[in-house]
Amino acid sequence: RAWGPAPPALPGLRAWLTVSLLCSGLTHEAHRKEVEQVYLRCAAGAVEWMYPTGALIVNLRPNTFSPARHLTVCIRPFTDSSGANIYLEKTGELRLLVPDGDGRPGRVQCFGLEQGGLFVEATPQQDISRRTTGFQYELIRRPRASDLHELSGDDTEVLLAVCTSDFAVRGSIQQVTHEPERQDSAIHLRVSRLYRQKSRVFEPVPEGDGHWQGRVRTLLECGVRPGHGDFLFTGHMHFGEARLGCAPRFKDFQRMYRDAQERGLNPCEVGTD
Repeated sequence: RAWGPAPPALPGLRAWLTVSLLCSGLTHEAHRKEVEQVYLRCAAGAVEWMYPTGALIVNLRPNTFSPARHLTVCIRPFTDSSGANIYLEKTGELRLLVPDGDGRPGRVQCFGLEQGGLFVEATPQQDISRRTTGFQYELIRRPRASDLHELSGDDTEVLLAVCTSDFAVRGSIQQVTHEPERQDSAIHLRVSRLYRQKSRVFEPVPEGDGHWQGRVRTLLECGVRPGHGDFLFTGHMHFGEARLGCAPRFKDFQRMYRDAQERGLNPCEVGTD
């Protein structure tokens, strides 16, 4: 009961899929409580449900990632989304992710794919013809620690992050801007060493002294503050914005890296000087 372009055949290729549901609440009898099944096989895309009645079970079955237990799903509702609640569902238990009409700018909800799937349930409306529920989604591969079992869990996470993240830089926090309406904080960084970036998050500073600058985001509840010292900042792109993942002090990263290097367990090589 859904349509969209064919998914990509090559592993690692990210495709965008827009799903338009053929069913419409305008053609359903008011007393019927139908549940539609939708299967999504792209790594990223969007779902739009017009005239919602009943419920949708959204099955994420990406053909570019395996295994599913190492995937994180992030969803961002459209700002004008209305007419349904979005839940995380597992074995019949529901946890509310996005209430009906809560399309605050920048609102993002993430969960591990092993935690369940998406259940979208229409709310009673006098006039469903004025309602459309929609959201963007992205699937992100979480690093696996199987090759670094001799290291501590925290060390493993950091070493994998510097090799697999969308960006990895050495730098310091120059300024933090808290945005309560988004439940977010914007962290302004001055970067002395750029290891990797998939998007142009960081640009050379105007002074031309070999440093870079850029901005990343994290949750407001993290309580990030400006401070002294260098850190290793890594993270991923979510809906076009850089989101912070690991951020150990750089001297701690150096210790982890050299310890793994002595054991021949480094997942990749980076300069730590």
